[in-house]
Amino acid sequence: MKFPASSPPPPNPLPAVERGWIGRYAIRTLRLVLPVLGALALLAFALDRLFPLQLPAPDTGSTVVLARDGTPLRAFADSDGVWRYPITPQQVSPLYLQALLTYEDRWFYRHPGVNPYALLRGAATALRHGHIVSGGSTLTMQVARIIEPIPHTFGGKLVQIFRALQLEAHLSKAQILELYLNHAPFGGPIQGVQAASWAYLGKPASRLSHAEAALLAVLPQTPSLLRPDRHPDAARQARDKVLRRMRDEGLWSDAQIRDAEIEPVVARSLRAPLEAALLAERLHRQQPQARRIVTTIDANLQRAVEDRVSDYLSRLPPRTSAAILVVDNATLEARVYVGTAEFADPLRLGHVDMVRAPRSPGSTLKPFLYGLALDDGLITSQSLLVDAPQDFNGYKPGNFDDSFSGPVSVAEALQRSLNVPAVDVLDHVGPNRFVARLANGGIDLGLPQGAQPNLSIILGGASTRLENLVGAYTAFANGGIAGTPRYLPEQAQQARHLLSPGAAWIIRTILSTNPADVEGAPLEGTIDRHGAVAWKTGTSYGYRDAWAVGVTNSWTVGVWIGRPDGTPSPGQYGAVTSLPLMFAVVDMLPDDRTRARNVQPLSVRSVDICWPLGGAASSTPADLCRQRRTAWVLDGAVPPTFAERDVTAWSAGLVSVRVNAQGQRLSATCHGKQEHTVQIARWPALASPWLHDDDAARATLPPLAPNCAPDSLDVASPIRIAGLTQGVHLRQAPNSTQPLRVTLQALGAIGEVQWLLDGRLQGSSVGNANMQLALPQAGDHQITALTRNGAFAQLRLSVDKS
Repeated sequence: MKFPASSPPPPNPLPAVERGWIGRYAIRTLRLVLPVLGALALLAFALDRLFPLQLPAPDTGSTVVLARDGTPLRAFADSDGVWRYPITPQQVSPLYLQALLTYEDRWFYRHPGVNPYALLRGAATALRHGHIVSGGSTLTMQVARIIEPIPHTFGGKLVQIFRALQLEAHLSKAQILELYLNHAPFGGPIQGVQAASWAYLGKPASRLSHAEAALLAVLPQTPSLLRPDRHPDAARQARDKVLRRMRDEGLWSDAQIRDAEIEPVVARSLRAPLEAALLAERLHRQQPQARRIVTTIDANLQRAVEDRVSDYLSRLPPRTSAAILVVDNATLEARVYVGTAEFADPLRLGHVDMVRAPRSPGSTLKPFLYGLALDDGLITSQSLLVDAPQDFNGYKPGNFDDSFSGPVSVAEALQRSLNVPAVDVLDHVGPNRFVARLANGGIDLGLPQGAQPNLSIILGGASTRLENLVGAYTAFANGGIAGTPRYLPEQAQQARHLLSPGAAWIIRTILSTNPADVEGAPLEGTIDRHGAVAWKTGTSYGYRDAWAVGVTNSWTVGVWIGRPDGTPSPGQYGAVTSLPLMFAVVDMLPDDRTRARNVQPLSVRSVDICWPLGGAASSTPADLCRQRRTAWVLDGAVPPTFAERDVTAWSAGLVSVRVNAQGQRLSATCHGKQEHTVQIARWPALASPWLHDDDAARATLPPLAPNCAPDSLDVASPIRIAGLTQGVHLRQAPNSTQPLRVTLQALGAIGEVQWLLDGRLQGSSVGNANMQLALPQAGDHQITALTRNGAFAQLRLSVDKS
């Protein structure tokens, strides 16, 4: 305080003699105390140097892999088997900090590490009761004991005090508090409030209720006796004691305390989280030094899908496993990663990550093949293909059920996953080029050592991984741009050009209009909350791998089911085994009606085409348009039907012949009255057995006029089936358990003859050699003998019950 210059200073209340005596006493005291304080400071400095603090290294502890919202997916204990999830005071519920500091150390922010009053109070109560009732330890002293084993003796207490003073000298209060939050014991291998909150309560420490905050505040006092999973009554009594203290201090209201006391003490069985276990293990191996790995996984969705997989596989044969990958099309972030059906099941080889395991893809590559053929201008969505026994330079593919359908469209061949048409298209595209395009889109096919790409790859004659397959299928929702699934938010997005936007749209439209007769499939013609689901299945040779991949506006879902050891699972294939599970997962996904729809690109338009020639209906004479179909056409390309291979006598497509007045064919040196030219639309020779009578008649060449030299336009010499007569009725012998067998011949045939029973391939013969067929069931049957150049014969018969 300042005074005016004219005012005299206030008088000193002490006489001059007394003032002199006090001054001399203070000086004498300082002379005695300062050396002592200096000596104590030097002693403290020396002790601090001789016995330095051993603080936990900041990067030590367990590793926790987290979902995108911070939920732990899997914890990896440290070298001592401890689970600890790093956390800061700012990440902990304020309710917990209130309860902790109020109950354990109200003067935490005011004392230098030791509270003398608390120590004296603890000593007094110990003398009164004969044992320690209150230890008088501050939170800093508790941290000292946590980070260093100190015996519960008088000497140990002195060491604890010394360490507490050291902590206060070297660390801030916030740092000391953080040490407690991360290293306090909570029972078993659990250390730290975050690990305890997840282990006992299944929630982060940031979302604790009043009752939960009180429980976790008191638990480190005697964790072995207060563990809520083992001693819920003792835990409740200790919790309520903290609640009463909070009420008495006026920090929590009576209403809050009443509600908290009603809340039961319910704890989960103490276990580390174990969702997306194999992804967590994969990321932990990639980042062994990381202590906190945040993924793109949706914790709730992951848990729900894992439960669904466990329930679903309980109905399948033992040792069957499964893998599921769900990717957000917009970001390529994985939301669900199920690498195994049961992580802890050795019979299912639960340690094998089937999301990454190389397996035969079956028919799942066919959409990319047809998309590439569209981009090359080879086909439209309704181009005519032939599903019949064919020989591709010695490679003779068959369909999954050994049956054939004759003439089919591209869309039908893809939807029904027919093998022969796909091999035919791959033969035109080229295996090497197809494999290269797949690699560019993220699917690196694994081939046997020393092998080169061949036609078998489209039927599963190579290997790929589920994550690569799912990444490639996102192209059907992203305008032909595929990508690599992302498991970490910081992972760079890798976009790969696979198909044009138009080709991707056409293929997705074909796949999304394929009705599925399986459990949980959307009804035909209905649009659910995800829009139409475009889907494709696949089954590898020997029933080793069953696949299903689905694409919606927002999501791509891939499902694999099989045995990790590659053992066949007869009867388990994509459409029956994996497809229902895929639809079930799609139904669990968040609504995506707000996402952009599958908008038709400008490069795609609808055009009517004609079979068998394949050209546009607008430019095809009406009498040559045997079947009219509406096709999706890319960039205006309307290609003709594929030319036949290895056929010398038959010429598919448009054939022009000269005929006379009677309509008989004239060869080159032959002439007749009213000679004129007619055009005939010829079907591919191998489609002949499946043609309607009218189509077959319209495609037949007129007979050669008498006295005209052969012109080599006729089909190869006709054949007929010997051994049975047309329309014969057969009866199986009484009491016979064996199928009825018949022996037949293809008379007039040259070279190989394929034999079909009701459209299913039964075997082959050469020339007019005998062929034995088994007729397995009663009813009407049709037998077809078909040569490579299109000559065929058919025989209808019936088998009566004995």
